Amino acid sequence: MSSRPYMYMGYPRFAYGGYSFMLLDPWPESWADDWYDSDDLYIDYDDGYYLHNRRYPGIELAISVAM
Repeated sequence: MSSRPYMYMGYPRFAYGGYSFMLLDPWPESWADDWYDSDDLYIDYDDGYYLHNRRYPGIELAISVAM
């Protein structure tokens, strides 16, 4: 992810790996202001898709694939 998620239909949306996703959980205010550009992020599936940030282990944000 190289740009801050933008609002779409009331949810932050972003493109990653050729797909579009909507964040269902808010990102923590404690994350750096440029987390989307500077942190090592990855998406995992475990009964749903989650965005992980290696800089902040243990926090997973629920996301949805946007159509």
